[in-house]
Amino acid sequence: MPNTPSRPSPEALLAYAQAEEQQQTRGKLKIFLGYVAGVGKTYAMLGAAHQRRAESIDVVVGYAETHGRVETEELLAGLEIIPRQQVAYRGVTLPEMDMDAVLARRPQLALVDELAHTNAPGSRHPKRYQDVEELLAAGIDVYTTLNIQHLESLNDVVAQITGVTVRETVPDRLLDEANEIELIDLPPAELLQRLEEGKVYVPDQAARAIQKFFRPGNLAALREMALRRAAERVDDQMRTYMQTRAIPGPWPAGDRLLVCVSPSPLSERLVRAGRRLADPLDAEWFAMYVETPGHAQLSEVERDRVARTLRLAEELGAKVVSLPGPNVAETVIDYARSHNITKIIAGKPLRSPWLSFFKDSLVDQLINQSGDIDVYIISSAAETPSAIVVPADLRPHRPWNRYLQSIGLVVLAALVGEVIDPVVSPANLVMLFLLAVVIASLRLGRGPAIVAAVFSVVGFNFFFVPPRYTFAVADPQYLITFGSLLIVGLAISTLASQVREQAEVARRRETQTATLYALSRDLASAVGLDEIMQAVITHIGQTFDREVAVFLPAGERLTAPGVSPGFGLDEDKLAVAAWAFQHGRPAGRHTDTLSAADARYLPLKTARGVVGVLGLKLARSGLDSTPEQRRLMEAFASQTALAIERANLAETARQAELLRQTEKLQTALLNSISHDLRTPLASITGSLSSLLEDEAALNPTIRQELLKTAHEEAGRLNQLVGNLLDMSRLEAGALKISYQPSDIQDVIGAALQRLDGLLAGREVRVDLPPDLPLLPLDFVLVVQALVNVLDNAVKYSPPDTPIEVRAQVSGHSLQLEIADHGPGLPPDDLTRIFDKFYRGPHTSPGVSSDRRKRGDAPPGTGLGLSISSGIIEAHGGRIWAENRPGGGLVIKLLLPLEEKG
Repeated sequence: MPNTPSRPSPEALLAYAQAEEQQQTRGKLKIFLGYVAGVGKTYAMLGAAHQRRAESIDVVVGYAETHGRVETEELLAGLEIIPRQQVAYRGVTLPEMDMDAVLARRPQLALVDELAHTNAPGSRHPKRYQDVEELLAAGIDVYTTLNIQHLESLNDVVAQITGVTVRETVPDRLLDEANEIELIDLPPAELLQRLEEGKVYVPDQAARAIQKFFRPGNLAALREMALRRAAERVDDQMRTYMQTRAIPGPWPAGDRLLVCVSPSPLSERLVRAGRRLADPLDAEWFAMYVETPGHAQLSEVERDRVARTLRLAEELGAKVVSLPGPNVAETVIDYARSHNITKIIAGKPLRSPWLSFFKDSLVDQLINQSGDIDVYIISSAAETPSAIVVPADLRPHRPWNRYLQSIGLVVLAALVGEVIDPVVSPANLVMLFLLAVVIASLRLGRGPAIVAAVFSVVGFNFFFVPPRYTFAVADPQYLITFGSLLIVGLAISTLASQVREQAEVARRRETQTATLYALSRDLASAVGLDEIMQAVITHIGQTFDREVAVFLPAGERLTAPGVSPGFGLDEDKLAVAAWAFQHGRPAGRHTDTLSAADARYLPLKTARGVVGVLGLKLARSGLDSTPEQRRLMEAFASQTALAIERANLAETARQAELLRQTEKLQTALLNSISHDLRTPLASITGSLSSLLEDEAALNPTIRQELLKTAHEEAGRLNQLVGNLLDMSRLEAGALKISYQPSDIQDVIGAALQRLDGLLAGREVRVDLPPDLPLLPLDFVLVVQALVNVLDNAVKYSPPDTPIEVRAQVSGHSLQLEIADHGPGLPPDDLTRIFDKFYRGPHTSPGVSSDRRKRGDAPPGTGLGLSISSGIIEAHGGRIWAENRPGGGLVIKLLLPLEEKG
């Protein structure tokens, strides 16, 4: 059987296509990687820049640090250098890269030295690598330099090897996402010689630490780490190439890792270890934190540490998961089994050994329940704690008066026991002390309840066990009672406290759910953006006690249609919101971008993109919002984004429907007028052609008849065009009413005169009271409206039936009626008769096609009554139609006796 070439998997092709698509708009990143300062990274970067400049590439130096070395400064010659931004901080001026200047210059390639540098406070981003990411997002290629010890995942390993903790780090993803890595290598012996010759920059304040850092063993270890990381990158590129081209290879089965995060300082070390373990396995990895009922007892510092650790894991490429659960081990194992986790990473317990007699550690529980899941235990050798970590549920509660209150409950139980002691046996008195323990558990917490349990044993022994008022025990059987009382008291205190903590957690979650439901309900019922803005401002202000602003795009910039009174909108806030909108990332206070702002800006994202920005003005004092508050804020932002998108889609649908109706009307207009324009034009053309071709053979009577026909058809054509123009003026709102006192009898007479030819031989009965008042109206327009109504009556009634015109005063208006004896209309069509292009279901049989051909029948575009309706309504009146009881149709016009205000 012939060998058939294998094809790459759809997943590999999709990943490759997505990467290629992203690279089309994103700049390319090249990192000059070294294992320590002084190996020549900046020198190599500048040399590569000159080569690109020789290739006619537009190159600028965004930031380059020469440290006074002559050979490096010489390489800057001939390159365009962007002037540095001077940032003032605590009386000192610090030079930084001018991001706005680089973005405005928009070169093809920008050189940015020292990727791990920390920017001066007040800069757009706290870290320089974030500046580089913004340049890449703008489509600018970047060359930069980096030492291996600045990688976040290697931070603790570097500290363990060298004894120096590196404070400036960058996420590993920058190295993973770099398009090219150039390893700059130098043997340690040559580097040490350069250090002795003073060719390696050493800050005065760090001289001793640097001398400790530059040891042969340290340099060898760092060099190996840099070489290994570069080799791993080459291996990743090779595997990607093989997968996208379906080259067979021994592909390993996929692993999935789960790192357990806790409030312990060891958690950051676990996260870095998880990243290092996931890299060679090419494994997807997760960082998980379980919110137990004891989470409520954590201090603000511990909660902030948890949030910081989860952010670190996210920066290193992990999927962050935070789940509630009564037990950490059970929740972790359940999640691991449901998500096909193959390896769990946990930290070595930092707890007193005696606690293991009462409760297994988390590691023991994970190992016992893990089954076929591997459990990796990471020690804390690099971060030895200064004290044994006590579990949160066993820490002393504050305030301390709760312990005094628990002792007071025991004293109260003893006093009650003294009162009832003559009638109650000592065995039953034990229940009083158990009651004190239960009350302390429910009202005061676990710690005070344990104190109450211990003092209950002591108090029962002292007050009620013979010999009384001593701690001696005459009957050894009471020792069993003491032990039982203590164990039951501790068990009750633990269980009651757990119930209390779980109830508190449930109450908080119920509050969050209720607030989200209230916002969702109001957003669902909101009609239009104004109501959405009001609902968002109201709910977020009440829930978080924050000032709120909602920014929406309007053309090329953002506007703020919804702003709280105390938000204080200005150009700076608009600029921060614009950055968050353009990049789709949070900005402002407590973020990595423009952190000096006094508000936090969350992009409102949907599946269709960013639809706006939510601004939250936070208090300046205190710690950042808790993780629960941040999650709730993000949920509010998601709900707001969906509501805004729904409103935008509704407006788009309305505009589309309006466009569809307009196109429908245009089609109907073309269909309607094409015949009506063609008919009079054909008659005019035929008459004039006969006059031109056979003028000599025609007698005067026929010539006169032909001229009359052409004249009448021209009149029909003029009336049709006039109706179209009137309708256009009505729809455009360009109809101007010129009021003047007029006699309705003159109006009717003028209308009948205009229809003199059409009404020839037709009886018209006019019934007008003699004392009708003058009306304020536009004489010409009302005559036109009446002509159209009379037109309709003639068209839809037999020629041998009369047309009736009546008028009378009705309240503060004059009612004019035009009635015919035609077939009338179906009840459903009585309101549609005034719609544009409406035509009756049939014309009267008495209106022959011969009459229409002669011009005695009116044109049939279906615009006449619609124009009449618009004219009457513009006067502040109304028009409607009714069927006559004896047959026929009556159209009634109501005109006010006073001019419309």
